[in-house]
Amino acid sequence: MGEINSLFWIILLLISFQPVISRKLLESARVRFLARLERKRNSKVILLIHRQESMSFLGFPVVKFISMEDSEEVLRALEITPPDRDIDLVLHTPGGLVLAATQIARAISRRKGKVRVIVPHYAMSGGTLIALAADEIIMSPNAVLGPLDPQLGEYPAPSLIRLKAMKDINQIDDKMLIYADVAEKATAQLQETIRELLIKNYPREKADELAKVLTEGTWTHDYPINFAKAQALGLRVSDQIPVEFMQLMTLYPQPLRTRNVEYLEPVHNNPF
Repeated sequence: MGEINSLFWIILLLISFQPVISRKLLESARVRFLARLERKRNSKVILLIHRQESMSFLGFPVVKFISMEDSEEVLRALEITPPDRDIDLVLHTPGGLVLAATQIARAISRRKGKVRVIVPHYAMSGGTLIALAADEIIMSPNAVLGPLDPQLGEYPAPSLIRLKAMKDINQIDDKMLIYADVAEKATAQLQETIRELLIKNYPREKADELAKVLTEGTWTHDYPINFAKAQALGLRVSDQIPVEFMQLMTLYPQPLRTRNVEYLEPVHNNPF
């Protein structure tokens, strides 16, 4: 009887530790894969990956997006990387805070080394803003980017601007007028930012054109801009994504972790 009880407790302990062991094995596999990928491409690989489908609170999905914490982590990864070293930034995100995305985009646009944004599946909204700052956008054939029209709560900025233009100002209540005023400012500011990011790699006329088409409500905010559409718009995109980046995504299944940005520390900074 005592042996059965001991066996029961051993099995229970193994079951309880199994998630921890699995997570450690997966993290170890990621580190090894990233190290091999960096050696092969002679670049710094940084991942900004969000999983919207993550179930972590009472069975309800917790939506992840580009946050200020993500911005801080990406900026740190860029700061510890030699300025002339190439960067491969993997984006898998529905978007997020404009401020956070803008900080990341400006940081990569200032780099001396080449920056390639890799999009295995999707980089919408703020993810697209970051991609525009890169020297090259590499998408899988089925990957998508997204429009950059500002969103003010439940209202898209272009719709608020059109509402103000179409209706008699006396027929619009004060709240909507304030929304429309902010929408005009937000759109103008975002267009200025897009031009600033694009002017490094595009002619002024093309930068102006892209800034307008991506922000003025040409499509709904969740419209998928696939490779063919991105190419037709004049974006510098390639669909020749290295197979390793698609394989890399298999190491990011339904996550149980909270960290969204990952990169390898320089060896000399590693205390181990």
